Amino acid sequence: MAIVSRKVSDLSGQEGTDDQFASVVVRQHPKIDQPKTLDVLATEADQFKGISDLVVLEVTTPGGGKREIAMRLTDFNKLGANMDEVVENARGTRGRVPGTRVGNGNG
Repeated sequence: MAIVSRKVSDLSGQEGTDDQFASVVVRQHPKIDQPKTLDVLATEADQFKGISDLVVLEVTTPGGGKREIAMRLTDFNKLGANMDEVVENARGTRGRVPGTRVGNGNG
């Protein structure tokens, strides 16, 4: 007796070999409380289209809690005047604060 393992797409149920499959991680969905992985044929993975005008934000609250928010660019731009300029002039997440210099001020 032999044990036979088959790999089938979670989308179509089509069978394929390991080298024909891609993994797709669903990080957020109203029906799940933790990330889930879908096995799909690489050709099926091409069906997943991104949203080109999406802004992804990470909000950290004073208590240290974090949440990720995705919103359309048009909605983000309604949050304040000249949001393109606000974002371009904002400080980076790494490195020095704009306008500061290296050194201890002694020379």
